[in-house]
Amino acid sequence: MPKALIAMSGGVDSAVAALLTREAGYECIGCTMRLYRNEDAGLSRGRTCCSLDDVEDARSVAYRLGMPYYVFNFTDDFREKVIDKFIHCYACGMTPNPCIDCNRYMKFEKLFDRARILGCDRVVTGHYARIERAGDKFVLKKAVDESKDQSYVLYSMTQEQLAHTLFPLGSMRKTETRALAHEWGFCNAEKPDSQDICFVPDGDYAQAIERLTGKVAEPGYFTDVSGRVLGEHRGIIRYTVGQRRGLGIAAKEPLYVVRIDPRTNTVVLGGEKELYTRDVTVAACHWIAGEAPAEPIRCTAKLRYRQAEQPATATARPDGSVVLHFDAPQRAVAPGQAAVLYDKETVLGGGIIVSRDGQEP
Repeated sequence: MPKALIAMSGGVDSAVAALLTREAGYECIGCTMRLYRNEDAGLSRGRTCCSLDDVEDARSVAYRLGMPYYVFNFTDDFREKVIDKFIHCYACGMTPNPCIDCNRYMKFEKLFDRARILGCDRVVTGHYARIERAGDKFVLKKAVDESKDQSYVLYSMTQEQLAHTLFPLGSMRKTETRALAHEWGFCNAEKPDSQDICFVPDGDYAQAIERLTGKVAEPGYFTDVSGRVLGEHRGIIRYTVGQRRGLGIAAKEPLYVVRIDPRTNTVVLGGEKELYTRDVTVAACHWIAGEAPAEPIRCTAKLRYRQAEQPATATARPDGSVVLHFDAPQRAVAPGQAAVLYDKETVLGGGIIVSRDGQEP
């Protein structure tokens, strides 16, 4: 009988993924990854991180399904690969997506290592995405339920990982997932979906960074695009490209953050028209097929998780980067976010945005 390690967050999606994997004939082991310490998220020591309720919900489902269940401590790895990178990116004037790094380094690296130790053939998660075989390659595709599609955060998966991963929910709608959970009497059938970054439960990124580093962000200057000083900011970690609120600068026309320069500790403000660009440079692009296209290709691309895909031409460069030229100008392109490329329903690959319009990263 094949054996599978189920990543269980305590939510309804991973619970139903475990159920479907067991029903598909796998011998299943449930697990929850402990990723951060209480003090990392500003929680009291009286609460258990990741949290006690989540662990007990996952344990309850595993018990209901008759599978063994473990909690793995990956706090040191998570701090190094996800939290420290998150802090570094904001300090460099970028806007990171730590969920992408968590999937890359925790679920599909550390958890894969643990699966091998336990003799498991597959790692299973509750992601809404699909894996299919196409000739001698595996392809990653969008979920049937596009409102829940998570393929954007999975673009870094390798052929080896795709070959040994199951996404049981990829062909389902969220309503069907909850219906199955109710049918089986799972305690988390109506549990709300998580919305925030796990180690920033209140959504205040700047406060989290100051708490994690023990340092207060250094003030600096707001300038316009010509370099004229407009006022003083409260630290570049508090700003992202496209931001309008919380600037505290009086002006005749609305001002937005159009660029952040960590070298001069400057936040550059401009008007709406200065937010748009058609050319975006993406560093270290990962191609799921294993190799970059030799010629420019037509595709669609998402520049942030909730954005609709936009048509573009992608040109791979010898250094591993990609230049995206969009058919229409794109608003508020933020360095540090991921650009993910699609061919209809199929994920081609992706990388991290480093610059726009040829600007220095």
